[in-house]
Amino acid sequence: MTEYPAHLVRNHRLLDGGSVTIRPVRPDDAQRMREFLGGLSDESRYLRFQEWVGTPSQNMIHFLTDIDYDRHLALVCTVPHDGGEQLVGEARYVIYPDGRSCEFSIAIADSWQKTGIAGLLMHALIRAARQRELTTMEGVVLSSNAAMLRFARALGFEVHSAPEDRTVTRIVKKL
Repeated sequence: MTEYPAHLVRNHRLLDGGSVTIRPVRPDDAQRMREFLGGLSDESRYLRFQEWVGTPSQNMIHFLTDIDYDRHLALVCTVPHDGGEQLVGEARYVIYPDGRSCEFSIAIADSWQKTGIAGLLMHALIRAARQRELTTMEGVVLSSNAAMLRFARALGFEVHSAPEDRTVTRIVKKL
């Protein structure tokens, strides 16, 4: 496992005056990740995982929080909460076997959508992928997820239909 990338920790002031921290996920985020995913609406969980996910399994939580920081990087957006912190967003990439490209995903707590944290997370994730010298970032988005497709276009992703499955759209960004 690669050492925790503390250089990726950043504090941000939002337009509404609030502040958030973007940082790499840690294994001790397991309970916070469980609460974050459990707090997403059914629709948000479906859009993130592209299938109906109820209570996340222990294996899923382990996969999402116990990462190597080299081939799998996850960034979380946190806010202070009850003397600790609460996860309100997460974005991650997993590097493909070619070692040059990656697949990404992102999820934002329903009450935090349209606050700017999705852009903060994605810009941080793209910056980290470039530092890792990756050349391409891509994702698969449900074709019905118009908001995500608009967001991806605004970030410079190209949008490609998937002729083999019209329910999904492939988005690709050259880094």
